[in-house]
Parts: sequence; C-alpha cells; structure tokens
Amino acid sequence: MIEISSVSHALHGQTILHDISLQIPKGKVTALVGPNGAGKSTLLSLVARLQPLQKGQIVVDSLDVSTTPSKKLAQKLAILTQSNVLASRLTVADLVAFGRFPHHHGRPGPRDVELVDRAIETLDLADLRHRFLDEISGGQRQKAFVAMTYAQDTDYLLLDEPLNNLDMRSARALMQRLCALSAQSGKTIVIVLHEINYAALYADWIVGLKDGKLAANGSTSDFLTRETIERVFSMQADIHQFGEQRFVMHYR
Repeated sequence: MIEISSVSHALHGQTILHDISLQIPKGKVTALVGPNGAGKSTLLSLVARLQPLQKGQIVVDSLDVSTTPSKKLAQKLAILTQSNVLASRLTVADLVAFGRFPHHHGRPGPRDVELVDRAIETLDLADLRHRFLDEISGGQRQKAFVAMTYAQDTDYLLLDEPLNNLDMRSARALMQRLCALSAQSGKTIVIVLHEINYAALYADWIVGLKDGKLAANGSTSDFLTRETIERVFSMQADIHQFGEQRFVMHYR
C-alpha cells in the first residue's frame, strides 16, 4: 500500500500540491486523473523520490520514501516519467536491459537476462529487440520504455502518461496488458491518464486531483458519477451504463 499523508509541494513559490492525504490500494490498478496542472505528475515523482519531499510523509509497504536507501527503494518501485531521453543508438533490448541495473549494478546474470526477455515478449517487442531507438516509431519507443520499467520487476509500477504517442489500438492493448499483469502477479500499478474512459475501463481505483488538491478518491464505480466528473474536471458529462461498465460521454 502507498500511504500519502499531508503532502504539500511548492515550486518557485507556487503551490503545486496542497495537503494531499490518501491511500493507494495494493495489487490494483489506480488511475490518477485531473486537468492539466493538477499535480498528478508531481505526486507520482514524489512517491518515487525523484523530487525531495518538502512536507508530509509517503510510505510504501512500511518503507518511508524519504529515508529508505535508494538501492532498496529501486527494488520496490519503478517509475516511467514523461521525459525519457536516451542515446538513439541504443537497441530496444539495450534499453529494456537498463531496467535491471538496480539489481545487478553492471553485472547481469541469467535471471536478469530472463526478465529482460520476458519484458520484451510481454510488451510485444520481440520483432524490434535489435532495432535502434531512432529506427522505430514514437509509440514503439514508448512501449520499450514501459518494458524497461516492467523489467525492473518491482512490486509497484508508477507510469506517467504511458499512452503518449500510442494509437488507439496500441493504447488499448497496453492497458489490457497492464491490467493482466496486475491481476496475475499482484503488482500495484499507478498510472497517470488523460482520457477518463481508459480509467473507467481498466482501473480498479481512481484518484482525482484539481488545482493541487484531492478532489475525489475511490473505487472506479463510485468515482464515475456526473457530480464527481464535474467536481474534478469543471465540465458536465453524461454517465452511460453498459452492463456493469460505465462510460463518460464528454465529446458533445
């Protein structure tokens, strides 16, 4: 479980997050949603300790993020940020192999090779494994970065807008794959999404941020109401039910 307690964060004198307290359930897919500038990426980066925590506390499975040694934390959680820039002459396999570095520190063994191969297969990148990053599409590179994160083999995956550059078919396939991974392995996946219906279809839990504050937090079925969507996004939308599945109609 990720426990976030009274977390506030400011940048250049501007408040980005204000007194955020919530629990993210373990072994589930949790979506972070909200308008641009709501603080979603900042919150994810604080959980991964990419930025120092200014106020409050974040605990991951009893490990205090602020005090846990980096090596131990990297074996507990992995993060994919929005800014992923590496040498273009790396192959897909080289990139995915970077995910194992927190474990082998430059001396990969058979287990590391096995997990890299598994990540490449899981993300359907086998045909591209020997291609250089500048020889594949932006969407394919994005999948390779997700595979690198998955290869780290942590209990927690933190993914900041992993659907960037993916077409509709690829985005759906990735979300289906992530849900299957969570269900089969018990991994906790926290994912920043812009399209609310991907959260509606694939998330077990949804956290809504607005203006740096927690606007809503709950199971997907409880979150998907007209009142909650209006509170988080400041817009009206219809909620349609198809069997047990709810969709947010916001395109008209």
